[in-house]
Amino acid sequence: MSGYKRMRRQHQKQLIALENRLKAEMDELRLRLQKEVETHANNTYIELERLAKRHAVHTDKELKAATAEEKRIQQQIIAQQKKELTTFLDNQKREYRLCKEKMKEEMNEDPSTPKEEKQERLSRHKETVQRSQADDEAHLLDQQRLVYDRSCRAMKRRTLVRRHEFEHEQMREELNKKKTQKEMEQALMIRQDESTQELERRQLQTLQRLRVELIRLQHQTELENQEEYNGRRQRELHRKHALEQRQQPRNLKMLEMQIKKQFQDTCKVQNKQYKSLRNHQLEVSPKSEHKAILKSLKEEQTRKLAVLAEQYEQSINEMMASQAMRLEEEQQGECQALKQQLQQEMELLDAYQNKTKAQTEAQHERELQKLEQEVSLRRAHLEQKIEEELASLQKERTERIKHLFERQEREMDAFDAESAKLGFGSLGSLDFPKEDDR
Repeated sequence: MSGYKRMRRQHQKQLIALENRLKAEMDELRLRLQKEVETHANNTYIELERLAKRHAVHTDKELKAATAEEKRIQQQIIAQQKKELTTFLDNQKREYRLCKEKMKEEMNEDPSTPKEEKQERLSRHKETVQRSQADDEAHLLDQQRLVYDRSCRAMKRRTLVRRHEFEHEQMREELNKKKTQKEMEQALMIRQDESTQELERRQLQTLQRLRVELIRLQHQTELENQEEYNGRRQRELHRKHALEQRQQPRNLKMLEMQIKKQFQDTCKVQNKQYKSLRNHQLEVSPKSEHKAILKSLKEEQTRKLAVLAEQYEQSINEMMASQAMRLEEEQQGECQALKQQLQQEMELLDAYQNKTKAQTEAQHERELQKLEQEVSLRRAHLEQKIEEELASLQKERTERIKHLFERQEREMDAFDAESAKLGFGSLGSLDFPKEDDR
């Protein structure tokens, strides 16, 4: 029993040690998974920060490029207008010379016209032409200023449109990056949940296998102990019966001596009775009859002693036969009783072990069902969380794009309203020369 108790304590220690080891393994897995989540979150933050910096650099680069483009186009328009003005002035000079020469030729054809009148007519014509050319030049400069201002305004509108497109592209890239990172995070969470499920099932199987093995060893030990106990009880009974068999002749001898002693005591009593009867018969009988009376009493006494001896001899024989039969019956009864007792104990042990196995199987089934319920519930919560995060991300995407479009629409409307107020009208159809166009 002490060895059995020691074995039970050892089994309990094994189960506790395994449970502690499995708990440490699960804690290690959870810590590793938590680090993976934190690493992914840090990487996501770094990626978004890097994207924001890249967007800032691109925005600054785009702004500088737009400013440079505006300056280039402005310089190109100024150069073009300057060229047009030079050409226009050259044409005016050429036309003025042609008109002057033509007028001189006309005046030379009429020699009767006085010289003073000719000079006066030339002066008036010169003033008229110069006034007309000055008006044309002023008109051209006004037209060029209008074209320049309208082109600059159109360039600002085109820059605004480009900035809006660039903002939309950057926002779409940022939102796509967030979606990608969120999908990666969710895939990581699903993989982690599957890893946790796998470890939980493996640990439960390990714990249940050890429990089944320990119960098997316990039952085997209980059966071996019971069989050893049965053998010991049978050997003890066999030794007891063998001792009784060896002691029976001595016991019978003692009983025989007791019966003989009883016989001797009875003989002594009868001798005393005989003497008393003889003395009484001799006292009451004539002396001549004494011899016959003594002979008769002696014969009677001899006959009774012989009958008594025969009766005691028969009693001894019956006692010996009965004692041998009683001992055999008692031993057979004890063997049968021990056999029944040991059989009952074996059946009780078997019933107890079957009950323990059934309880263990039921416990294992409950543990498995509980684990599956926990796994299913945790997976449902994870899927619900993923759906909520995706819905929230989509809502954020929709709202940010909506707010961006609304802001850009307000900026464009305000710009167009200001352009209309300045008298520029529609600016969306203007074309500008490329940098390589000359």
